[in-house]
Amino acid sequence: MQTAHSQAIASPIPSLTPARSLLIGVIGFLTLVDLFATQAILPSLAVEYGVKPSEIGVAANSTTLGMAIAGLLVGAISANLERKRAITLSLLVLSVPTALLAFAPNLTIFSLLRVTQGLFMAAAFTLTLTHLAERCQYRTASALAAYVTGVVASNLIGRLTAALVAGAVGASSSFLFFAVLNVAGALLAAVSLTRNEPEPMSRSSRFWSAWASHLADPALRRTFAIGFLILFGFIGVFTYVGFVLMRPPHALSMGALGLVFLVFAPSMLTTPTAGRITERFGPGLTVPVSLAIALLGLVMLLVPSLVAVLAGMTLVGIGTFFAQAVATGHVGRIAQGDRAAASGLYLSSYYCGGLFGAAAIGQLFDRFGWVAAVAGVFASLALAAFLGAGLVLKEVK
Repeated sequence: MQTAHSQAIASPIPSLTPARSLLIGVIGFLTLVDLFATQAILPSLAVEYGVKPSEIGVAANSTTLGMAIAGLLVGAISANLERKRAITLSLLVLSVPTALLAFAPNLTIFSLLRVTQGLFMAAAFTLTLTHLAERCQYRTASALAAYVTGVVASNLIGRLTAALVAGAVGASSSFLFFAVLNVAGALLAAVSLTRNEPEPMSRSSRFWSAWASHLADPALRRTFAIGFLILFGFIGVFTYVGFVLMRPPHALSMGALGLVFLVFAPSMLTTPTAGRITERFGPGLTVPVSLAIALLGLVMLLVPSLVAVLAGMTLVGIGTFFAQAVATGHVGRIAQGDRAAASGLYLSSYYCGGLFGAAAIGQLFDRFGWVAAVAGVFASLALAAFLGAGLVLKEVK
């Protein structure tokens, strides 16, 4: 006989209504708003800490190191975690290192706090992706596309807000605002997510067994590589384009630079369609086409015109976010059991790509200039498009 508690956990799977899609998107926004918002104030932080663009670029993106580590760990230990409670706690604790960034005395402490942020961001992110795969009706890519749309919003609103706050009260103080948003995310998760019983691992299995199983799957390995290359390229562009725009001939102010990131607004309209388009055309066509759009945008970044650069940034955002939504949904679709481990491996690969992108493209930018940096990004996204052509849509048995 079931208890009231077990009945609550085993409540019917909710359908994906527009209201629920919006809720999923808002949670995605509040989870990752800290990750990319800092890129809007990197020129100010570079001056504040007295470092080169590549140094502040790697420090700011060291969050991705924490996310790569946490993605693996959460995937390994999540079998006995109740999703709602763990997501809420992760977002609440995330607010602590976020607030402390406002008082970081040097770049080393700044970097360590960013890594710590990444640990709790990825915990919330991985568990939310798993929760959606387990709870959303039909387990389609649409719920994951809604979540990635929230991530797109975090890029747009987060960067814009960070630039405006930094312009008014200083770059460091903007982190206090984002700590408040982390707490808001925890409260929203606590009151809106449904509880569910996790998919347990066998008692005889080891935590690395699921990793080994997923890594033995060529289709998953291909998807992990695509995720790595997508964020490698995305971080490479949007970490360093701000330095280009604040130099002649563009010479934008900090406030104007914040407004530049309105280029992510079109991505908020296109990304939610990723699930439906993938269902119709398959990931093997959708990923290469979306990344071809991003590659066109990269070429436009080299045109000496602000309008062309803004158009190029728009296309890079549309293409990479769309491909990311497709790849994220593809992992949940084809993983055979223990989706938390599969999501963790994907996110670990994805965020490792971000850290390597910040480091490698930063060196190209410092040593050889913007054209070399864009060329490096072009190579990574072209390879991702090539790998994406081999993705095959299939249902989990």
